[in-house]
Amino acid sequence: MSARPAHAQAARDSSDPVTIQAAAFVAAARADSLPVALFEMATRCIADTTGLYIAGLLEPSTRIVIQMAAEDGGRGDALLLGCGETRTPAHVAARALGIAAHAHDFDDTQVSRDPAHVYGLLTHPSAAPLSAAIVMADTLGDVSAADFLTAFCVGFEVSCKISEWLKPDHYLRGHHSSGTVATFGAAAATSYLLGLDQERIGHALGLAASMAAGIRCNFGTMTKPWHVGRAAENGVLAARMAARGFTADPQALDGRWGFASVLAGGFSSEKLSQGFGRTWSMLEPGVSIKPYPSGILTHQSMDMVRKLIIERDIKPEAIERIDFYAGDNILNPIRYGAARNALEAKFSMCALLSMLALYRNAGLNEFDDHIIASPSFQAMQHKVHVHRDEHINSLGFDIIRSRVEISASSGERHVAEADPRYRGGPDFPMSRADIEEKFRNCAAKAPAELADSLLASIWGLPEAKSISLFLDLLRQAPMPDR
Repeated sequence: MSARPAHAQAARDSSDPVTIQAAAFVAAARADSLPVALFEMATRCIADTTGLYIAGLLEPSTRIVIQMAAEDGGRGDALLLGCGETRTPAHVAARALGIAAHAHDFDDTQVSRDPAHVYGLLTHPSAAPLSAAIVMADTLGDVSAADFLTAFCVGFEVSCKISEWLKPDHYLRGHHSSGTVATFGAAAATSYLLGLDQERIGHALGLAASMAAGIRCNFGTMTKPWHVGRAAENGVLAARMAARGFTADPQALDGRWGFASVLAGGFSSEKLSQGFGRTWSMLEPGVSIKPYPSGILTHQSMDMVRKLIIERDIKPEAIERIDFYAGDNILNPIRYGAARNALEAKFSMCALLSMLALYRNAGLNEFDDHIIASPSFQAMQHKVHVHRDEHINSLGFDIIRSRVEISASSGERHVAEADPRYRGGPDFPMSRADIEEKFRNCAAKAPAELADSLLASIWGLPEAKSISLFLDLLRQAPMPDR
């Protein structure tokens, strides 16, 4: 049951401006009115993201942000990831969690069934609202598990619906929705836990609209995960400022100079009748949990190549060349040729296919600067030739389509087409055992007992009274030597 103030049920009319709809939705949300299946799915997303918090501690981007936060100090509101009992201001703690969650580009992805949707517009929906919910629960203390889960689900829903409703121009102009739209999700999660009324939630969303940022030119650098860290941080700041009476345009998502018009050319008006929470995006159309730490636009192609190489037992030394054919929805964002380091490799088909050709795997261990820079890896990358295919391009951008031809020195040609059903997506979901295996791989530098206890605490959240055990265990995540 919710421990929050019992606000009157707020109206949610799909004819209202989107900002008003969103504020009313957050104000009206109650844990005891949400579907049981929603909390069950939420624990899967939380387990996945928590593993990534721990894995993120290995990355230089996360370590720089955490080191700066520890040195800067400030009021001890919430846990500073990887620093034991060290505490820091809430927004700074959210920044560290958000960047850790996205540091490996391994966090979950929103799904859309709209055939006109541009795939890359979809956001990484868990990292920012979950980070905000964790630090605010830690800051406030004595937050029930039900309210924590509700805050996360509300933030997830706000992010996904705004992302779904924005016109594709947002992505095509070069904005990164996990840095822009996710700010609203973090603000919604924080507003819920603070118990803000509809008016103040509207101000929080208006503030978030002026804070939202992230551009795609920074893909393949440390700044991409920084987008998500800032989304979490700014969402927390926006809600806390609104709680103190700071004002903003109460319809800042809408109108001529609102977020959608300025950054996306507006909303797709025919979608607005979906409303917030009538169906929950986490359940329908669902969420993708990643099997590879790279842009999700690459996963169908990676599965295709991995399956082909394993089934045909194609040895690296037998490969003469690899020809990869795809459309703009892959080739524009996956923009690097031969990668020079692990960050670039996440957005390089040459690197990803070379990784599979050489190691038959593409996990955290393979995304290593030393591996990418090695002569054998660089040589394999130059055997990969990427082609823009006009026919594939003409079929649309809603589904990831590609094909590959691997030419062997013996003269054999191995050809395959990508299956649009990809591992981790709603049509081919990870099992609980799969998620646990991914979690343990991500938490490999942490004590095994801590990993087991964290998983048990997460799976138990729907029945738990509070989240104190989960927070205590997360606080024990070690900063590994590297």
